[in-house]
Amino acid sequence: MTAVVSSHEAVVSSPEAVEAAAARRVEAVVIGASAGGFEALLAILKDLPATYPMPLVAVLHLPESHESRLAELFGYRLSVQVREARDKESLAPGTLYFAPSGYHLSIENDHSFSLSCEDRVAYARPSIDVLFSSAADAYGKSLAGVLLTGANYDGATGLAGMQVAGALTIVQDPSSAEVPTMPEAAIRRMKPDLILPLAEIHSLLRRLGEHP
Repeated sequence: MTAVVSSHEAVVSSPEAVEAAAARRVEAVVIGASAGGFEALLAILKDLPATYPMPLVAVLHLPESHESRLAELFGYRLSVQVREARDKESLAPGTLYFAPSGYHLSIENDHSFSLSCEDRVAYARPSIDVLFSSAADAYGKSLAGVLLTGANYDGATGLAGMQVAGALTIVQDPSSAEVPTMPEAAIRRMKPDLILPLAEIHSLLRRLGEHP
């Protein structure tokens, strides 16, 4: 288990902890980010092959008044397919899904998406907590969750719930985050399985996708 010194000084996980995590069997990956998240997401998802065996689902906070172009922008840069999640659509491997602007994105127990316009959670819609909590219910211990740079506390509660469900929980090393508030909030709330810089999160995601 990763040791936590304080909310501002976290110990990066050991190679042994990373090796143990890489041996996990994972069926889906959920990712949350806010301020600085565009570059962070690119850093951890670059070079993932088109044949990546798991779906990846991301919430990146954007102003609700702006139409999201995330699928278009990431589609130019990644090998996996990239699209905006659609209501009742089933998750498919080798695909990165983004929550639409202004909608909460949930994953149902049948591994399909649900969109809603319910009240903001942690001042956000889409909310990382909503995605993480629903994914934990749907996938349990076969889920991996990644919380990246951001300027508020969205995602901390959802990631803690994922850990209770047995999922693999990963937090960006706050010292490497453009805005450390979000990773620090998670570390104050829980002891994540791993605290890693972006390059090591990228390496771990590749390894998780290499299981036969």
